[in-house]
Amino acid sequence: MSTPQARARRREAIGLVLPSLIPILVLSVAPLVIGVALAFTDARLVRNPDYAFTGVDNFGKLVGNDLFWDSLRIGLIWTVGVTVLQLAASMGLALLLNSGLRLEGLTRVLALVPWAMPPVVVAIMWQMIYSANGGPLNAFLGGIGLPADTNWLGDFATALPAVIVVGVWVGMPQTTVTLLAGLQQIPAELHEAAAVDGASAWRRFTAVTWPSLRPIVTSITSLNFIWNFNSFSLVYVLTAGGPGGKTMVPVLFVYLEAFKNREIGQAAAMGVVLVLLIVAILAIYLRAQFRDDRAERGR
Repeated sequence: MSTPQARARRREAIGLVLPSLIPILVLSVAPLVIGVALAFTDARLVRNPDYAFTGVDNFGKLVGNDLFWDSLRIGLIWTVGVTVLQLAASMGLALLLNSGLRLEGLTRVLALVPWAMPPVVVAIMWQMIYSANGGPLNAFLGGIGLPADTNWLGDFATALPAVIVVGVWVGMPQTTVTLLAGLQQIPAELHEAAAVDGASAWRRFTAVTWPSLRPIVTSITSLNFIWNFNSFSLVYVLTAGGPGGKTMVPVLFVYLEAFKNREIGQAAAMGVVLVLLIVAILAIYLRAQFRDDRAERGR
């Protein structure tokens, strides 16, 4: 039986949690529930909507929607490519910033510049860099004797890789800061002991640095995967899904289905499929990571 003091502490805890819980329920949970409900209707974006329950018809239509599955394939390539390259580039930058180089404070500030820029501004800036007509990238390539007329965002072969590069550049700062914080928590004595034992720099990284950072890497890559998969504004401003749908990521496809084709019910069904897919992929990834961690601790 709870005491008056325990009940008072429980009320106090509820009072502290409610201010953060209410916005989550109103702005996240409620729209999610409404979206799932709309997926089972024929809702359209019209002035006087009249919804009817259609069961799983919207999901049945998705089975034969080749454009949706193609956007999903492109989205997975985009997400995996950006997430992996972000981790690799950010790890290198974090190790560099943690090495005690000169002007360390200025270097850290410059590394955070992409984080401070709105995605729309970043996209417009990179459109100028990639411009086929006198853009800095083509001008540089021409200066070293390479072809200088590549339409980076308008060519089928280069559009998606070019957008992936922008995604990596935008996402590097937060990943770098997270990894840098983890690096600074590793005791210097571990590296010193490994160096005394004759371990090379690569051996010290694999035996000391990487195992210490694995929990952080698991967390940041999981978050980056979700953020990158749900990326919209950057791709929308850069290419709007073109050329020929070669950069049509799933969230952009759903947006066009909802607000251009006005098929709200069909778009909601696509959203449900995307949420389930993300949850399944993350569950598999996290389970594998936790199993490896337990195996290492058991050695």
